[in-house]
Amino acid sequence: MYSRARRIAIPLAGLVAIGLAAGTVSGGAANATTAPSDVVSKNSATPAEQAIQFWTPDRVKLATDHDDGLDLSSKGVKGSNDAPDGPAGSVPPIGAEKARSTKSKHVNLPNTVGRVFFTLPKADPRNPKNWRYCSASSVQGKYRNLVATSAHCVYDTKKNTFYDNWIFIPSYWDGDRVWNGKAPYGIYAAKTFNAHDDFVVKEDYDFDYAFVNVFNGIKVNWEKVNGQWKWTVKNVGRLGDNVGGQGFTWNRSTKLNVFSFGYPAGEHPDGDKPFTGRTMKYCYGKTKAMPEAKKYNLQEHTGFKCSFTAGASGGPFIYNYKSASRTGYLVGVNSVAWDTDGNDRYDHISSPYFNTDTYKVYKAAANRWTGNWR
Repeated sequence: MYSRARRIAIPLAGLVAIGLAAGTVSGGAANATTAPSDVVSKNSATPAEQAIQFWTPDRVKLATDHDDGLDLSSKGVKGSNDAPDGPAGSVPPIGAEKARSTKSKHVNLPNTVGRVFFTLPKADPRNPKNWRYCSASSVQGKYRNLVATSAHCVYDTKKNTFYDNWIFIPSYWDGDRVWNGKAPYGIYAAKTFNAHDDFVVKEDYDFDYAFVNVFNGIKVNWEKVNGQWKWTVKNVGRLGDNVGGQGFTWNRSTKLNVFSFGYPAGEHPDGDKPFTGRTMKYCYGKTKAMPEAKKYNLQEHTGFKCSFTAGASGGPFIYNYKSASRTGYLVGVNSVAWDTDGNDRYDHISSPYFNTDTYKVYKAAANRWTGNWR
């Protein structure tokens, strides 16, 4: 999900970057897992059952792409070429710990990617204006319960708190298929949010990533009785057991061939709206270092050509993606949309550069246990 651009009348300004706030923090009560001091982990303020019950089929259809309305101009500024802050590292995808990947000529969409839904905090959850969604992906973790997304998809920097009623639906396809037995992988409610404190404290886009521990999933059958929604549920187990999980890698080159997946739905600055958000889309390209944006502390982003709009925020950048296994290595998350030629159309997307700081947040989250939602 990306914010809409507001053109800035500045001499020679031809590049508008649209982004969503970033930082490092984990939401909820403290967990037993020990984590570095700059990693905060907090449990969701919304009980899992309440969050799942909140998102009835009609509400999911009315949720809108998350749009924070940030913009900046940086035409003429060269991209950064900062070196990694340590040796490169990788954690293999679920199922590939000891296996070799095979090649495929087709791009099979990953089951790990889906949409997250949440409501704005300190606001009336009954008001549709407060219903939002982003994109996200399952990622490898000790307890197979981990979701990777953008920090601005878990934390509200204006109200200084985490979002409410946060759920993840992997392999989302249209609203009606999520319920009534047509969601083969279930719905997963957040337990613990994990991010970097520079996102919360400084709203620093270089830390616009988050990892969310989710409870075991459920399948939901909804039925409307006398105008009221009634449900029956079935526990379907751990997220990673059901859809797998992407690997994780950090301190890589800024020049990598990657896929990005997500659910864009917003409009371009010129008002054109090419996406619906109902189905997953993808882009492919070679990343490069993006220009600095001091106004938002954005100095270490990598990006590539892609026309994704709002709704795709939080979707993964995946390196070494194999269509046969539908897995690769998470090396970034959709954070900012760019109009680099000033034609009021987004043409690039970017992610924070995944470095040792990112690994610290990931590692803390990857070792947190959740269990059943009730």
